[in-house]
Amino acid sequence: MRPELLRGAEALGCTLDDAQADRLLGYLDLMARWNKVYNLTALRDPAQMLTHHLLDSLAVVAPLRRHRAQAAGADTLLDVGSGGGLPGVVLAATDPALQVTCVDAVQKKATFVRQVAAELRLPNLQALHARVETITTQRWPVITARAFASLPDIVALTRPLLAEGGVWMAMKGQHPADEIAALPADIEVFAIEPLAVPGLGAERCIVWMRPR
Repeated sequence: MRPELLRGAEALGCTLDDAQADRLLGYLDLMARWNKVYNLTALRDPAQMLTHHLLDSLAVVAPLRRHRAQAAGADTLLDVGSGGGLPGVVLAATDPALQVTCVDAVQKKATFVRQVAAELRLPNLQALHARVETITTQRWPVITARAFASLPDIVALTRPLLAEGGVWMAMKGQHPADEIAALPADIEVFAIEPLAVPGLGAERCIVWMRPR
């Protein structure tokens, strides 16, 4: 499993050191164990979980790094509807300087992410059990979502949580032309970044958005 992870990460422009690889494989192991009881993901095969979860989430590490290099203060990120921590756990495990908050409305999933943070010693990872529209405590310069909702719904639900000058980094499959067309007029899609995830065999992209 380690060689496949390292090769896949390399292909995504996200070279992993031993500690990062250990954390990610530890996360995969925890997810597989919890999945037997709590049904965190429909996938059961470890090889599929590696491709569809770890590598799919690692695909956004390099694009996020590029964004953060250009955007001062983009050192906190909110992962909305994060489920078992995708991509939030992967982002926290690969970048200790990034403070990641995963939010999910399902308590067992937030509890799992807290357990991951404890077992993998990730002080930069926290989990909130909440509906995103009820959060009022903080604003984030980067908000991401993967398999959570349509682009208009993501914007509507999380707009109050976006910091001044912040961006949305929405992970999508095929180019979501209909969703983009349905966005409010004051939301700008400033980039659509295609992703090639090794072994996935499916279209993936990031839709970058910000208020005009």
